[in-house]
Amino acid sequence: MNLADMLGYADIGQLNRIAVEYQCECNGNSKNELIQTILSAVNRRDIFEEQVGRLGLEDLRFLNSLLFDTRSSFSMEDLTARIQQSKFGEEQTGTSGSAEGAQPAESKGSSKSRGAQGGTKKRTKAAAPVKELTPRDIILKFKHQGWLFNGLAGPNRYMFHVPADLKTRLRDTLERKMSGMVEAAEEPQAYRDEQGLLSEDLYHMLQYLQRYEVPTMSDGSMYKRNLQQLIEHMGVREAFPQKGEWRFGYGRKFHVYPNRLALLYDFAVDSKLIVETSERVTLTQAGQDRLQEEQVDETAKLYRFWLKLYRTPIPNLIALVNWIDRLARQWVTAESLQRTLLPYIKPYYYDTSESVFAQRIVAMMLHLGLVRIGEHDKQGTVIRMTKLGTAVIGSIGKDEAVRTIR
Repeated sequence: MNLADMLGYADIGQLNRIAVEYQCECNGNSKNELIQTILSAVNRRDIFEEQVGRLGLEDLRFLNSLLFDTRSSFSMEDLTARIQQSKFGEEQTGTSGSAEGAQPAESKGSSKSRGAQGGTKKRTKAAAPVKELTPRDIILKFKHQGWLFNGLAGPNRYMFHVPADLKTRLRDTLERKMSGMVEAAEEPQAYRDEQGLLSEDLYHMLQYLQRYEVPTMSDGSMYKRNLQQLIEHMGVREAFPQKGEWRFGYGRKFHVYPNRLALLYDFAVDSKLIVETSERVTLTQAGQDRLQEEQVDETAKLYRFWLKLYRTPIPNLIALVNWIDRLARQWVTAESLQRTLLPYIKPYYYDTSESVFAQRIVAMMLHLGLVRIGEHDKQGTVIRMTKLGTAVIGSIGKDEAVRTIR
């Protein structure tokens, strides 16, 4: 439902709270007047952008987790988990982690210096710590802004909804804000484009397993000699993980295989094209059948599997991918794109926010054929979405997306 529909079902108490938030002047006892005045205020671009501009960083992270989710309703537990995930452990400077208006903390040396200069020994009372908002407080805050509504009746009354038209407006407002932070780039002299290569290499992997007997070690992974032979058959040749490197969280074989190969291998296992026994890796009947079929582009399936595989270490991966799609339709500098999205990327153990962006998101989007990456002699690394990438990201149907990301 859209905002007007949800306002119509809201009680007069919530309508009054929304009206106060938007500084509406109207008869608080008239539901119809409240709705019309709220809609008039929300539809004013300057007022709406002011509301978004007042959000703190943690609020923006929470909001981002909702904007690209295809589900129409959210439970209290789901919203609470998203709010907790929006806390990256930064030092709190306000009630909701606001990045604006925060004053730097004074050092002891500076306070002593001013005290000496002022010639006074008057003690000042320490400022009381600001109470951190609870998830319930933040949910209420979003309700008062008219961005979250309770269900209407029955079991659905305990679910929360975001108006569909408001989602669109919020995405567009944030896109305008972020676009001003991303620097446009000229077309580079050379760029990498791996469209279709991952699908081709899936067939190369299946063909290799059909032709050769591939034994496995005690942990189920292939021996290095076989891995080297397999990589030589592929369109993109990767280096092996460094010895002693901490690798976990991005797939069942991520700890021993290179990034791209690990994704491809896990996809083949998940699709039941190959199977691991106690001593070897072999093709299944489904894998044999796939080799007999005409080779097709598996980009959409590989993309959905990547989302499912990487969403645990990167919970807001869908939002980040959609922002890259929106912000990089033309060539942009990778540095400015990273700088814009970095506040929304949480470090994952030994992966910093920067490495998550560069290696786990952008590099994998390149392997999936979703982006092109080039080198400009003056602007450095530049990035641009492919038409295939924009089509694949926008093609996930509502029901299908829910199934794959859960």
